[in-house]
Formats: sequence, C-alpha cells, structure tokens
Amino acid sequence: MRGAAAIAGVAESDLGEVGTGRYAIDLAAQAAARALDDAGLTKNDVDGLFTAIAGRGMAPLDVGEYLGIRPRYSDGTMVGGSAFVSFLHHAALAIQAGACEVALLVYGSTPRADSGRARLGMGPPELPNYEAPYKPRQPITGYALAAARHMHQYGTTREQLAEVAVAARRWARLNPAAFERGPLTVDDVLSSRVISSPLSKLDCCLVTDGGGAVVVTTPERARAARKPPVYLLGAGEAHWHRSISQMPDLTVTAATESSARAYAMAGVGPSDVDVVQVYDAFTINTILFMEDLGFCAKGEGGAFVGEGRIAPGGELAVNTSGGGLSYCHPGMFGIFTIIEAVRQLRGECGDRQRDGAEVAVAHGNGGQLSSQVTAVLGSEATL
Repeated sequence: MRGAAAIAGVAESDLGEVGTGRYAIDLAAQAAARALDDAGLTKNDVDGLFTAIAGRGMAPLDVGEYLGIRPRYSDGTMVGGSAFVSFLHHAALAIQAGACEVALLVYGSTPRADSGRARLGMGPPELPNYEAPYKPRQPITGYALAAARHMHQYGTTREQLAEVAVAARRWARLNPAAFERGPLTVDDVLSSRVISSPLSKLDCCLVTDGGGAVVVTTPERARAARKPPVYLLGAGEAHWHRSISQMPDLTVTAATESSARAYAMAGVGPSDVDVVQVYDAFTINTILFMEDLGFCAKGEGGAFVGEGRIAPGGELAVNTSGGGLSYCHPGMFGIFTIIEAVRQLRGECGDRQRDGAEVAVAHGNGGQLSSQVTAVLGSEATL
C-alpha cells in the first residue's frame, strides 16, 4: 500500500464562529468545494465519499444528496475524532482495489453556532452506561483521569501539561486562521479555572465551528493536480476500549499499535519524521501521544514537551496549526491533522513552515483515548 494513494487537495471551511444561520452540512460543502478546487477537480470527478457528522446517523447519504454526488463507494464509519484519519486509510484501500478513483473525505460541525439556537433533538442515551451513576462530565472526566494517573505514576507536573498549551498557542500565533492568537504563558494556564482536576480551562480544546475536506486519488491523477501530491506511506488503526473505565492502562493508548503498523508499512520510524500533527483535545493527549508514537519513552512525555521542544524553533514541530487547543476544534479534530500535515509537506505554511519537511505523521484520537489511527505522509522525495 505504500504510495498507492495520494492527497491532491485539502481545505477548511470558514472557521471559528459562523453564526446561527449556517449548519454542519453547509460547512462540509464549503470545505469540499475548496478542497476540490485546490486539487483542480470538480464534484463530478468524485466517486468515493467518506464522511461522518455528529448527530447525522446516515451522513454519507445526507452529504451525497447535499453535494449532488452519487458515489460508487461510501464509508461512514463513526469512531469519533479519529474517523477521518481512518477514512484516509480506507480510501487508499478502496483506490488500490479499484473500488473508486477520487475519494472525498469531508466533515462539518457547528457546536459554537448550536449554542446560540435551539438544539437539534438528540438521540436516546446509549444504554447500559455503567459510568453514569458517578456523574462524570464527559469527555473531560476521562482525560482528567488519564492526566491524574500519569502525574501519579511518572511525576508529570501541571507545569508540563501547561507547556503543551503554550507551545500550541505559539504555533497558533503564526497561523492567521487560528481562533486564539493572543499570548499565553504557563502561569496563565495554571491560574485558569479548574474544570476537572487536574485539568483547567486552558488545558482543554476550543469549541468552534468548522469543516474540512481532503481529496485522495491515484498517484497518477495526483501528479496531474494543481499542487504537489502528498503520498500515504503508511497507516494503522487500533482500539482497545470505548468507556474510560475499561481502558486497560490509563497511561498507555492504542496509538502504540496504530503507529507501529503505520511505521512498518511506511518503512520509517519516529526519527525520520519532520512534523507531527496529533489530536490535542486536552494537554495530556500530546504528552501521551509523544510517548505512544515513539518520540520518547513511556513516562518521559512531560519532560519531553518542556523547554519549548515542541514549539516553534524547537526540536520537533508538533501541531503547527495551533491544534485543537488554539487553532480550531469543531467537535472532531482528526481531519485537521491531515490538512496541516499536507500543507507542511507542500511547503505552504508561511511563518510556521518547518524547513525541509518531507515526512509527516497525522494522528487521530476518538472517544476517550479510545480509537487511535496513525497515518504517515510523505512528499515525492520519499517514494
């Protein structure tokens, strides 16, 4: 599968706060149009549709209808925020098998706009739910448990968690599209209101509106597109639990398995990676994923993210868009890890560009550290 599919186009929709007159499917369509234009294609070229939208149980049917696309291959597998990195893997498999030739991965969500209007009817709760009697504030309670355990077991500090948020903000200040671009210090994070101990407000991702889209196709068609192709070198998926109470070890995620599979397919290791985009729903995520993706040993993630190592000018470029902590977070962030990785490999990131970037990792996380999907992307030079 190495290099059997390539990304020809990427784009976001309008981001931030789009107003109560626009809905998730509107932003999905806007992102799709922009990504197809980025690739020099039209919706008539699309024969594979991959989408998941919270609250829409049949998102491929809704999006296909809205865009006027009649795909011969569809995937709406919902595994949370990692779904779109999973779709990248699935699209490559479908393209390699001849099931489709131009795959559109598309997402939209409006949680910020939703807060200003009557909420759409929610489905019945998933039952049985054995955690409900303890009244958790999900999803943050689950991530707070993981953070507390990591602190207890490895001596990780609140200051080290705060370093993750500060690094993300430093990248965001270089990104004109980022929602939060003001200065941020470790003390700011530590003094912000505690939401679920030990995590404070500034340890938590944003709540924004937004959508994204990715166009995946054959290497031949990608080379004829408007922008340099970015190849899928490797991908891996894994999940061990759904409920945080069933996570085998609160300090170890299934990213250990998904990344191992992706690296093996790609024929590279962590030392070969130039830029890393991970799903940073909370500051503990980045620390866990630095460990589980192989950039440092288990228990050393807190020290690894300190002293500006993952910030601009640091040793490893991590979440160069500003991530879910400062750039955008419209409910599921996975597709934005792909978009930023592609832009870095194309050399399109301006002030936040990592010089000489040839290999990137895009990593998605779903549920409460549940579904983990890793993709290794590369420029033409890596083939």
